[in-house]
Amino acid sequence: MSQSTTTQSSDNRAVVIENASLLGESPTSIVIEDALITLVRGADEPLTEAEIPAGAARIDASGLVALPGLVDIHTHLREPGREDAETIESGSRSAAQGGFVAVFAMANTTPTADTAGVVEQVWSRGREIGLVDVYPIGAVTVGLNGTQLSEMGAMAMSRARVRMFSDDGKCVHDPVVMRRALEYVKTFDGVIAQHSQDPRLTEGSQMHEGVVSAELGLTGWPAVAEESIIARDVLLAKHVGSRLHVCHVSTAGSVRILRWAKAEGIDVTAEVMPHHLLLTEESVRGYDPRFKVNPPLRTQEDVDAVRAALADGTIDIVATDHAPHPDEDKDCEWGAAAMGMIGLETAVGIVQKTMVDSGLMTWADVAHRMSELPARIGRVEEVHGRPVAVGEPANITLVDPDAAWTVDPTATQSRSNNSPFGGIELPGRAVATILRGKPTYLDTRFEGASA
Repeated sequence: MSQSTTTQSSDNRAVVIENASLLGESPTSIVIEDALITLVRGADEPLTEAEIPAGAARIDASGLVALPGLVDIHTHLREPGREDAETIESGSRSAAQGGFVAVFAMANTTPTADTAGVVEQVWSRGREIGLVDVYPIGAVTVGLNGTQLSEMGAMAMSRARVRMFSDDGKCVHDPVVMRRALEYVKTFDGVIAQHSQDPRLTEGSQMHEGVVSAELGLTGWPAVAEESIIARDVLLAKHVGSRLHVCHVSTAGSVRILRWAKAEGIDVTAEVMPHHLLLTEESVRGYDPRFKVNPPLRTQEDVDAVRAALADGTIDIVATDHAPHPDEDKDCEWGAAAMGMIGLETAVGIVQKTMVDSGLMTWADVAHRMSELPARIGRVEEVHGRPVAVGEPANITLVDPDAAWTVDPTATQSRSNNSPFGGIELPGRAVATILRGKPTYLDTRFEGASA
């Protein structure tokens, strides 16, 4: 299927979405004017011509699922510093094509996003491009060094209004530093997003520790390295009464700890990545560096556990951990390859394949896990994650659940093509993304409907 991306227009042309299946339910038509939803009408009472604004762009969404615009709170855009891998513009294009209206950009840039100046630079560049709302995540510690707290207060008070802080890529390993960070962010309702990895237990690690790592002769990354940090941090969050968000949960043991923590009333949320919902350690047998990621691909038991946890709410959301790398960082031997995968454009298809088509989740659940809750965790719920209803911001994603397609990593909008899903057939994909009433991505089937 051919695809196209359209940049956001500056005009205020109305948009009419006709016959979309709202949250996978009955056909619905939606009228958008001046960045707001002004009318939502079921198929039992079709729109009259008088209700369609003059000159409106009309989108025939028959057979498509309408969702509130998707939000990804774990994206690596690399700018500033690694524009060879990704830029805010290329990452925004990739996000829009994946159905996202907002992304949260991780702090491991060069320079690190640990000051108000850097986060404002990222925020301003995102607004200038205008394809998605780009919310910078501030570093917890200066230079991600794990020792000195960053200027979190200044970042929170900046124009970027940062509320999420993470040293992702590195763990805030020192429990005293982690405690102080959790205490600090309470003053402005922030959250610490922890990369749960004990560095001493994972020195030189290359993949999940188990039978396959032993057979391949690769140093193992044990599940306990993730689980021990999560256990410590939920107790710290309980002790100081603060919010904790756990990044990229990947093991059955982590799920058990999170389930206990939530039962105890601890204010903890968690995310799972599409690749941990679909792939296992068996993918590593070919030594293809595209499958090298942190945390590593785990066992089938772990995959089953995180799927079940996402379905029952123990894991709150899906995030992509979109981690672009230039070819030279992946086209090399396994041991020297960088860890990470791109994933913005394949996320919807993987969630449909693993969760919706399997019967574990409905499209309403997808909206909850990929729009409403991510926006709430990132504290942007006033503008994102809102229901598709009259008076709400017109941020909408249209998904074609029948658009079976084979992933081609070279066809991505990203500057990088390090996708592990090349050659895999996915059942559906985002075909239109609307941000504040204006299409930022449209499939070529909608030619002529662009605002």
